[in-house]
Amino acid sequence: MAGTDPQVLALAAQITESREQDIPLLLLKLKGILSSPSLGCEESNKIKQDIYDYGLTQYCLLVLKQDHSQLHGAWATAAQLAEILSHCCVGLEVKEDPEEFYRKFLPSVIDSLLVLGKRLQARFIRAIKDKEKQDFLHWFQTVTDAICWLFGGHIQLAARVLQNDRFLQLLITDDVETAIVMMSVLHNILRVNSSVLLQVEEETLHSVLDELVYKLSSTTNPAVGSAATKLLLLVAKSCKQLVQLLTARYKGLKELLSKQWTGKGFDREVNQLLDLLYLEKSSGKGEMQKQHEAACVIQAAWRGFQTRKRLKKLPQAVVTLQRSFRAKREQELQHLTKQKEDEALKLQMQLQRQRAMRLFHERQLALLEVVHASQVNKYMQEMEEKSALTIQRFWRGYRARRIFHQQKQSLKEYKAAVIIQRAACKFLEKRRRRRPLSPWKEPRGLTDEQRLALQQKVDDYIKLHPASQMSEERSKELHVQAQAKLAQFLLRNRLDQRAAQRREALLAQVNTDVELLMNAPGLAETTEKDIGAFMSRSIPVATKARQAHNTMLKYTRWPWWKKLGDEFMEDDVIPDDAINTELETLFIGGRKSF
Repeated sequence: MAGTDPQVLALAAQITESREQDIPLLLLKLKGILSSPSLGCEESNKIKQDIYDYGLTQYCLLVLKQDHSQLHGAWATAAQLAEILSHCCVGLEVKEDPEEFYRKFLPSVIDSLLVLGKRLQARFIRAIKDKEKQDFLHWFQTVTDAICWLFGGHIQLAARVLQNDRFLQLLITDDVETAIVMMSVLHNILRVNSSVLLQVEEETLHSVLDELVYKLSSTTNPAVGSAATKLLLLVAKSCKQLVQLLTARYKGLKELLSKQWTGKGFDREVNQLLDLLYLEKSSGKGEMQKQHEAACVIQAAWRGFQTRKRLKKLPQAVVTLQRSFRAKREQELQHLTKQKEDEALKLQMQLQRQRAMRLFHERQLALLEVVHASQVNKYMQEMEEKSALTIQRFWRGYRARRIFHQQKQSLKEYKAAVIIQRAACKFLEKRRRRRPLSPWKEPRGLTDEQRLALQQKVDDYIKLHPASQMSEERSKELHVQAQAKLAQFLLRNRLDQRAAQRREALLAQVNTDVELLMNAPGLAETTEKDIGAFMSRSIPVATKARQAHNTMLKYTRWPWWKKLGDEFMEDDVIPDDAINTELETLFIGGRKSF
């Protein structure tokens, strides 16, 4: 674009190429561009036109609609952007599509600034530290000044501000500082456009006047009273119809001003307002008229109370709305991100397929140049067979993997059922082998008749089978012979045990030597370490003992489902299948000669 300011052009290019989180800090540079001392009125308007044409004002509006706590600089950056946006819009004359600018863009700017002001007011009220309250109040005043600057440059926006629900929410507050600021904004609106109250709806007009009268009746702060009195005076001076409305709607207003606010430092404004009100009212007042005025004051206070009660419930609804909006926005962002990733993956796969196809064709052309013409058909047939085999191999692998994944869960359940059934069978078999112990029953005693009969049988047996008499010398001789035979048996049993141990040791040694010979390297690869393994008898023993130890450690570290049936085994039983393979060829050390 010809004649574009280079600073604006460079900033627009930089914002286009920057990340989203860096855009707010870059937009702050507009303040330096607009506040350059060398600019005249025409140059300033030209720069504002360039800023609007390049979409920088739209960027500022979009940033103000975001979550300000996530920005760099948080609320300070948002307040500065609000000030920059208002300055960019004042003095700007849009030639292309002015309908879009005046009917859509400017009202959207006003709505965003009022929303920002409402958030700053809420955080100022919740703040505890003095430094935080001062900062939030300063940012709140900056935003309200931006609003005043904006409708000061575009008078038609004054009615838009006054009819906005956010403006009424900002005005209806119990906080002194923010209430004074908002009443100053209302004072600027009436100063810019004195007939604006007649242009708004009747409900909006009544809400504003109710709030001003409520502030006079509910507070004793001189600053609040002075601001409310000046506003009512400005309203009364702007139109005689509004004076009639004040007199008819708020019949106790004159008594309230004369009794509560006389002598507070702004008597001149109070007296002027009272004079205007008394001009519209006859001097004679009966008792019924006084009661009617009192009822109006009570109604105004009640309406203010009801409005505040209703506004206290608004933050919860706003939080719910914001939460649902953020969740929906996050879902949309995730959907867009996933869609972009899928598109990028499809594009990458397409490029890979094209690259592979190109390499394949190049390789085919190179091979066709090498192969003889008479062998081309044979070569092409072989390539087709190889390609078919490759495709079949990949298809079978894919189908087998898919079938395996489908049957994986059922196979796992089948194995678990087999393990549980095996453990249950072992438990039942072990319980069947145990003999049930019969309960102890005390033997029945013999009666006297049974005892006499049994004694008679014993005497008869002794008479029929008299015991042979043996002398003491014969008994000693038999005892000596029995001791000699027992000693011979024990000696022979010990020799047999030693012979059996030697046989087992020789068998183990033979097995160890056979295993060493089977695993021995060739003569060309033999080292001194291998020779020591054949010459030393302790190395095989240590090796086999270490293997047996490792086997027992592995058995103890098995998962529970492998040892599920071991809990039904005896304590001294060791699973043979776990250690037999390691202990079959273990060399039993000992002496060669016994």
